[in-house]
Amino acid sequence: MGFPISSAPLLRALEGRHYDAPTPVQAAVLDPALAGRDLLVSAQTGSGKTVAFGLAMAAEILGEQEAFEPAGLPLALVVAPTRELALQVQRELTWLYAPAGGRIASCVGGMDPRREQRALAAGVHIVVGTPGRLRDHLERRHLDLSALRALVLDEADEMLDLGFREDLEFILSAARPERRTLLFSATLPKPIVALARTFQRDAQRLEIGSAERGHADIEYRALRVLPREIPLVVVNVLRQFEAPAALVFCNTREAVRYHQATLSERGFSVVALSGELSQNERNGALQALRDGRARVCVATDVAARGIDLPGLALVIHADLPTNAETMQHRSGRTGRAGRKGVSVLLVPPARRRKAEQLFQTADVVPAWSGPPAADEIRTLDEERLLRHPVFQEAADEDEDAMGRALLAAHPAETIAAALVRLYRERLPAAEEVIDPGFKPLRPERIRPERGFGDGAGAEAPGDATFARGAWFLLTTGRAKGADPKWLLPMLCKRGGVTRSDIGPIRIFDRETKVLISDRAADSFARAVHGTEVQGIRIEPVSGPARAPKHARRVAAAKPAGKKRPAPKR
Repeated sequence: MGFPISSAPLLRALEGRHYDAPTPVQAAVLDPALAGRDLLVSAQTGSGKTVAFGLAMAAEILGEQEAFEPAGLPLALVVAPTRELALQVQRELTWLYAPAGGRIASCVGGMDPRREQRALAAGVHIVVGTPGRLRDHLERRHLDLSALRALVLDEADEMLDLGFREDLEFILSAARPERRTLLFSATLPKPIVALARTFQRDAQRLEIGSAERGHADIEYRALRVLPREIPLVVVNVLRQFEAPAALVFCNTREAVRYHQATLSERGFSVVALSGELSQNERNGALQALRDGRARVCVATDVAARGIDLPGLALVIHADLPTNAETMQHRSGRTGRAGRKGVSVLLVPPARRRKAEQLFQTADVVPAWSGPPAADEIRTLDEERLLRHPVFQEAADEDEDAMGRALLAAHPAETIAAALVRLYRERLPAAEEVIDPGFKPLRPERIRPERGFGDGAGAEAPGDATFARGAWFLLTTGRAKGADPKWLLPMLCKRGGVTRSDIGPIRIFDRETKVLISDRAADSFARAVHGTEVQGIRIEPVSGPARAPKHARRVAAAKPAGKKRPAPKR
């Protein structure tokens, strides 16, 4: 089945990229019955939605013409949540509209705004940008949307999550009212529906596929690991799969730097993506992955949003994602456009419950196992060497002569052993790791996911596990913006515990006190001992912490047990 469009230049562009048939989302938005209508589309990442909205808006901005009129005010605007996604969309629309002479400009944060201003002044057909930079150009009158015929919001749910609602409303209000508006979102929560109701006209709602379809081409694996061995397991997983390109996800910039350094030391060609990098550095990292100079990218969630890397076959979650939606978004970087991919989550014992919650919420059934062992990887290396393409290639005259000279000088066994050594020298060594051996929880023991900032952990603070718990002091307080929304995940990560092990959190002006359950107190103390991250130390308190009147309490009940006076410091 071909594409249901009549534009000759776009059909030539699709043929040049070997697009034979539309994906489900492309077929849905190109339905002739929906021509000219506003659309509210729910589609997973990797479903081909960039080409979908590129083709869908063609009727408004190009029609049946063989080529665009000379560029002037933009005819179409595409708004994306991040720089990487916006630049990726620009690349896709550039090849799609190249046969029609389309001029596509980008307006994104981190790039030179004066160059963007000059591009807009010279005339464009399509503008692709991020909300903040587009609003800036509108307010400075560099961008005029009075001729706009089509407006696309790509990954609208991400834009709202990142706090761009006000910017989006400003842009939508500034655009020409007589336009077609296409809103694409992986999910359709109430804020997205409300936005559509306000700024779209009688929009047709399309839900393409399901959550199950979103990870149909992704194989999920959960590996039991010891917290201290996570960097070593990352090495072994990369060596196990030997993927052409792999993404390693971390939750913080510090973790990105650490894993990048660890992998680089072990001989991997690795780049990093995090919010602290300049746009040129981020572009350089992505280009290194695309042209094969780098095989591994270590990234935070924000930095990796929207990137599409050909050949990306492996995603490793070095840090567990905060929720199921983030897990699916990370994993969706692979298994795209019909290609198979693998998503590997590293699960320490204290994070087992959290991992099970993620899988249950996402309706994913992973394959559980211990980490790949060094012996297993060495066996794989032997198999890969035996199947190496070099043995299938015919030798030229010089190679044949050198081969005969080697056989004349050395026994065949010696030559084969030397070949094995040379092969192994270029490979990072596999690491010796341990399988903690815990079993997955029974479904009835898994509690639903809870959002951050909901106070104590899953168990009531009055339970016996907290009655015998231990208090810890954090060297941050209300004066430094202490808030349970970021304290909870920080405590879980640094202490290697789950939210069910965290009792009341009491925030004072210059310090914060938290109660850790009896079962986790000792391991928590060992994990945080002597560490300081971003100026915050965590130290044990000898007795329970009473909350004076000015303390902010974050718990529904006080810990059970006999009270003792707060220690004097």
